[in-house]
Amino acid sequence: MPGYVWSEVSGAPVKELFPGVRIRPLWTGDNGAKAQVLEIDPGAAWERIDVHQPGPEEVFVVSGAFNDGFGDHPAGSFLHAPAGSWHLPHSDTGCTLFVFYPEG
Repeated sequence: MPGYVWSEVSGAPVKELFPGVRIRPLWTGDNGAKAQVLEIDPGAAWERIDVHQPGPEEVFVVSGAFNDGFGDHPAGSFLHAPAGSWHLPHSDTGCTLFVFYPEG
C-alpha cells in the first residue's frame, strides 16, 4: 500500500543520547513528525532540561516507570506535553517509552 510504513523496534538503529538513555527512531514524516522508542536504564537520567520545541511531545509508557521530574508514571500511562513545556526525564526502575512528535 503506498505510504504505508512499518518498522520493528529490534531492528531500529540505536543512538545513545546520554549514558543509559537510548533512542530508536521508527519513522520520520515529511513535515518533521517523528515516532521513536526511548529506553531509560534504571537510575539513568536526561542530562539537561528537555524543552519541547518546535511542537508538542506525546509519550506512552510501554514498560517500567517514567519520571518526568514531577512524578512517576507507570506502564500504560499517556502524557501530553505542549510546545514550550519542559521536563527532566529519568527512571529509578528503568522504562521503555513510545514517543511521538506530531510537529517535529
